Amino acid sequence: MNTEVAHYWSHPALPGVDLLRARFVSHRFTRHVHDGYAIALIEDGVEEFEYAGSVERAGRGAIGLVNPGVVHTGQAGVPDGWSYRVLYPSIEVMSGIAADLGAPPGTPFFPDPVIVDPEAARSLRAAHRAGEHGDALAASSLFRAAVASLLRHARHVPPAGRGGEAARMPAAVRAAREILHESLVDPPSLEALAEAAGVGTFQLMRAFRAATGLPPHAYLNQVRVRRARALLDAGLRPAEVAARTGFADQAHLTRHFKRTVGVPPGAYRHGRASA
Repeated sequence: MNTEVAHYWSHPALPGVDLLRARFVSHRFTRHVHDGYAIALIEDGVEEFEYAGSVERAGRGAIGLVNPGVVHTGQAGVPDGWSYRVLYPSIEVMSGIAADLGAPPGTPFFPDPVIVDPEAARSLRAAHRAGEHGDALAASSLFRAAVASLLRHARHVPPAGRGGEAARMPAAVRAAREILHESLVDPPSLEALAEAAGVGTFQLMRAFRAATGLPPHAYLNQVRVRRARALLDAGLRPAEVAARTGFADQAHLTRHFKRTVGVPPGAYRHGRASA
């Protein structure tokens, strides 16, 4: 059966948590990052994904864990694809639960991108199902229990110094990022971007990819998709969002949006609004 289905929505009781339930066969996630965590419980099949320089495989019952800001992909690891349930909690949500449990100050970090923990898997499934069908009290309670079971596999990274990760980037990369963030609709050419950053084109490309995990054009599309999500959350229609974020048209937005989020912009907007 090659039917693909995906449903994306906001947690009914916890701001800062999104959920996805999907079955994919031919769909492929492009190289992308999340501002928060991606916690995926594989219910059937195998998902394969590039992560931090290696190729990982998660089969039925396994949990895939993607830390914030880490570039990764996602595609079928077997011909019949994979089915999974995914929770996307923000850094603030995860850090808050960790602090409630007595963890030291900092951000939870999962060193292993795939874990097999039947108890944690059962908790994740119950939490996700409650976020889909349960009442607010049950959904929030089960979510916290699921995160608590997962945090056994985490380390805690101390708070970043002043300026955070961006402060540790080369000055040319910081300058190029700022330009891209400010010019979504009419970005400069690579040559003009490098000139504005004060370096050569190949030097900028190497430094930018080393610092962000993506080349400048792919990074720009990630920024555009992130901005598109905010505009869709604000109630704008996909066609208007495409124009405001620098995509050529709605079809162009849809292609990049689905490769990153897993659903088209219209389905994303409907799911978030319904929640």
